[in-house]
Amino acid sequence: MKKIMLFSLLLGLSGSVNALCFQAAGLRYQVDPLLLKAMAVQESGLDPRAVNINRNKAGKALSTDYGLMQINSRHIPTLVSMGVIKSKKELLSNACLNVQIGAWILAKHLQRCGVNWPCLGSYNAGFARHNHPRRMQYARRVYQHYQQLRVQAP
Repeated sequence: MKKIMLFSLLLGLSGSVNALCFQAAGLRYQVDPLLLKAMAVQESGLDPRAVNINRNKAGKALSTDYGLMQINSRHIPTLVSMGVIKSKKELLSNACLNVQIGAWILAKHLQRCGVNWPCLGSYNAGFARHNHPRRMQYARRVYQHYQQLRVQAP
């Protein structure tokens, strides 16, 4: 993962993102770069500084999502211990790194449950059995963005 940070720094991107970020992450984790971008559209509207607080039905904050790929705060301790980030601030200040981390998380999910739409939906809704409808709803939205991006692609 340290190579990811170096690559991101070499791109010279601090708060913005471009196609190279999605291309590099897709290549590294063998995921279609356009699919990663579609996920970023769904997750953050392509806003590298997006922050979302996840709350339960009573309104209690459970976790926070950061950046383009809305990296959940539960991943932060692992990312810090691996030396990928020093703090959550990097999830907002380094868009390419955020995409790399999102691709890494997605690749781990796909290894666990296979390359299929419900598994892609686990990126957003997790693996709990009762979350199948949420996984499929998320996957449908990502697919819609993916189709739109394919039409726009040169």
